[in-house]
Amino acid sequence: MLLRKKLIAGNWKMNKTSADAVSLVKEIVAAVGKVHDVEVVVCPPFTCLESVARMLEGSALKLGAQNMHPEPGGAYTGEVSAAMLRALFASYVILGHSERRTYFKETDAFINQKVLAALKSQLKPILCVGETLQERESGATLKVVQTQVEQDLDGVGKDLATNVVIAYEPVWAIGTGRVATTEQAQEVHAFIRSLLTKLFGETLAQKVRILYGGSMKPANAPELLAQKDIDGGLIGGASLESRSFLELINAAAAVR
Repeated sequence: MLLRKKLIAGNWKMNKTSADAVSLVKEIVAAVGKVHDVEVVVCPPFTCLESVARMLEGSALKLGAQNMHPEPGGAYTGEVSAAMLRALFASYVILGHSERRTYFKETDAFINQKVLAALKSQLKPILCVGETLQERESGATLKVVQTQVEQDLDGVGKDLATNVVIAYEPVWAIGTGRVATTEQAQEVHAFIRSLLTKLFGETLAQKVRILYGGSMKPANAPELLAQKDIDGGLIGGASLESRSFLELINAAAAVR
């Protein structure tokens, strides 16, 4: 069985000043800065990217951004391009997060443009997909996820497929304290893997990491991370405090 390296990514959302960010990253780096068993990514707000990048120098941790615009430059007030992120040594970028889809009305077509632009600039997208509570209760979970995966990855070639990370985030479990059962999470992860197999073939699909992004916490992480198709977590609230984030990293490292 192919062993995919576990990935724990912290999405800080709209939290932390630059000074706060430096303090948090300093604690994380001191604890896991040289750990290579698990890939660790921190995704601070745009205003903290440069200061966090400096703190990550010499460590194994990677820098990620929370969003980007698909265009390389121009009259897009308030936006940030892939090249700007690469200049700050960002390796990853979160795209298609449910909050972007819900609050900012981002469509799959627009998210697809971002995915292609990120890959073109050697940024690895953490592509978020997932259903709302209404969609789950109506039995539309797999249909919604399939539409998002297929449309968001449209035009991605096999040569770049393994640079994409998928994050399954049941929207109803984000920041609510609710969490999908282990069986529910694994079912959707396995379904996403089957979609990737159709798009890119079995060999490449087995190399793509699929993260769980719905209120993963130290209490539920070991069971979730032990599932065959769950390769890590996109962590929200639990990434804002070093102790809980480190516990999640340790939980991922313990999976064999």
